[in-house]
Amino acid sequence: MSTPTKDAPHRPCSQAPLGIGFMCKPPVAGVSKTRLAAVVGAERAAELARAFLLDSAAIARQLATREHAALAAFHSPDDAGEAMAALLPGWRLAPQGGGDLGARMARAVERLFAEGAGRALLMGADAPTLPPALLELLLAALRDGADAAVIPALDGGYCAIAFARPLPALLTGIAWSTPAVLAETRARADELGLRLDVLQAWHDVDEAADLDLLRLTLDGAQPPGGSPLPSFRASATRGAMGLGA
Repeated sequence: MSTPTKDAPHRPCSQAPLGIGFMCKPPVAGVSKTRLAAVVGAERAAELARAFLLDSAAIARQLATREHAALAAFHSPDDAGEAMAALLPGWRLAPQGGGDLGARMARAVERLFAEGAGRALLMGADAPTLPPALLELLLAALRDGADAAVIPALDGGYCAIAFARPLPALLTGIAWSTPAVLAETRARADELGLRLDVLQAWHDVDEAADLDLLRLTLDGAQPPGGSPLPSFRASATRGAMGLGA
């Protein structure tokens, strides 16, 4: 396939097979959610991280079922396969490999396309109440001709990103884990002449202050500045937060 240019933008086929990549790591006390752990303690942070992972995986699995999509969990560190298999039984697992987050994401996308996907979507394990309808809108943006599309996070990053084709350059030179991620990604898309659609925002959970937003969306409310679409019920997270499944 030829590389699209500004004069000939990519127009993906709406029936192109979808590949979904789930970027994840096993919950480990003292390693997981360190900013959250600084307030709630290492064991509690790991407990919450496990719940977030299970609910985010459920969102990915539901989307894969609806879209008849291939689904793979890309894990870090690379030797975490056994731990991830226990958390995600029956899933296809693959190590993320080395490099910064952008390099690891680009590698995951390349693998999804190499295995037959005509569209690819990556999501993480930090937004357990992410509205499933937002992911559907992400795919709709590709059908409408976007080269890539993102669901922004309220902290300046993003919760999910979808690609009409491999675009490793879009993931290069980004200051990951900072509030500048989305702005730098938009600037990179402009430099590359790509159409990047930015959807309504949602929130992820990285710090103790984010737990207030989490409680809000677990109650079915709209996060300030976020999408009004219905949140995912997130049964595991509800249980971990003492709210009942």
